[in-house]
Amino acid sequence: MKDSLRIALAQFDFPVGAVEDNAARIIEMIGEASDEYGADIVVFPELAISGYPPEDLLLRPAFLARCEAALQRIAASVPADIVAIVGWPEATGGALYNAASVLRDGAIVCTRRKHELPNYAVFDERRYFDVDPHAEPCVFDVHGVPVGLLVCEDLWFTEPLADAVGAGAQLVLVPNASPFERGKHGQRDALLARASRESGAALVYLNMVGGQDALVFDGASVVADANGTVHPTAAAFTDQWLVLEYDTAARSFMPLQWMDDGDESVDALAWRAVTRGIADYCAKNGFSKVWLGLSGGMDSALALALAVDALGADNVTAVRLPSRYTSGLSNDLAAEQCAALGVRLETISIEPAFEGLLQALAPMFEGHPADATEENLQSRARGAIMMALSNKFGGLLLTTGNKSEYAVGYATIYGDMCGGYAPLKDLYKTEVYGLAKWRNTVGGAPVIPPAVIARPPSAELREDQTDQDSLPAYDVLDGILYRYVDQEQSRDEIVAAGYAAEVVDRVLRLVRTSEWKRHQAAPGPKVSRRAFGRERRYPISNRFEG
Repeated sequence: MKDSLRIALAQFDFPVGAVEDNAARIIEMIGEASDEYGADIVVFPELAISGYPPEDLLLRPAFLARCEAALQRIAASVPADIVAIVGWPEATGGALYNAASVLRDGAIVCTRRKHELPNYAVFDERRYFDVDPHAEPCVFDVHGVPVGLLVCEDLWFTEPLADAVGAGAQLVLVPNASPFERGKHGQRDALLARASRESGAALVYLNMVGGQDALVFDGASVVADANGTVHPTAAAFTDQWLVLEYDTAARSFMPLQWMDDGDESVDALAWRAVTRGIADYCAKNGFSKVWLGLSGGMDSALALALAVDALGADNVTAVRLPSRYTSGLSNDLAAEQCAALGVRLETISIEPAFEGLLQALAPMFEGHPADATEENLQSRARGAIMMALSNKFGGLLLTTGNKSEYAVGYATIYGDMCGGYAPLKDLYKTEVYGLAKWRNTVGGAPVIPPAVIARPPSAELREDQTDQDSLPAYDVLDGILYRYVDQEQSRDEIVAAGYAAEVVDRVLRLVRTSEWKRHQAAPGPKVSRRAFGRERRYPISNRFEG
């Protein structure tokens, strides 16, 4: 048995559907792992050939055929001095498996078919993949060291790891495609500590990185020695080679190239998740520039700062859209932030469009008092103008609503909900404020004017309006929403936690009646346990209360 093994982990983004490009990169990176890092083993993320999640692409035979052909090309390219672990969708015998294959010396040595298929939250793998009940553990030899292979969710169950160790594995590799959410790192590290200590096997957990629609994969790969010692997590949201030396006698790791995180705070990770989501959504959909409406309020100010960090100031254009109700302070604060960030600022009054709509509707509206309809007309005028700029000049329109607003419908469909991507969609209003305050403490001068953070939030759609005219205070609202949406507590449980019953009833009613809006909302990066969209999917027509 060799005294040590050199392991290279490819913590990179492998875009969904880019089969040929992913295969070409993998072939090149296998050579790089061997030639530059002297690796004995190189590991790629779960479903690296197809990208993750490929969703209904998996229902297309031509797509599966391309993935298999790509794996064969990769296998044929692997030299004898390195072992490569590559994830791919394996279609065989009328079944489809989430597989990872061991490649060496131009051939496929063995293949691990994922046994534990997640079917909760954002995952619906049982829609696509099968489980092979007769699959044997995938354990292979590398310089006399028995190495096992699991895939992602397999690690969260006792049996797959026990089977690999029972077949002789002392080192177990686990390629993953696990999206970011707050608090997951702590749960995962505790799992690795327990699993390695109880099994006696050293564990390598490689996670992919990058934004894919509403999901953001954080990388943050990690390893655990056989005695349960978990090493520092690799830098999250960062594409990088990770290189380790594995001591075969001690069953422990020595990082050789391993950039870890300087700041793993909740706010730091959330900021990086959202900026990575913006950058990758734009890049993968052909956008180099973005637009957003800048009101001088908190949400658009935070969205602007995030966009600049994601794409650079030269690729962001902000537009003020004042109306008869817009305060001079709002205009001044928008200009102040753009000057601080170096962002181009345009100003287009919505008054002509708003007045034109009022005149066009006057015969029908005659005799009816003004209400939220006129307020929504202003928002829709803004939405139409921003979409026109995006259409005429190119670039993606970012919409700036937050999770609190989407939850209770405090957003105008076809108005301020217009846009192709919603950076704040999974951030409650209180979290928006927290992120803004955090961002102003890092990187020098504040990027969000303190006066924006200090002023009462308002949609400015009528005289002297504030959000709290229509909604409970945000700390109360978000407390109720967190319990109802994220923790799925009942109405009675929320009331028992100390919230006034009439307020709870009103908030829950707003959540239920706003479902139709959320079904039409732009995607945004998931950072919580229960994000609106593919993770929290409720029927629009729904009579359940509680």
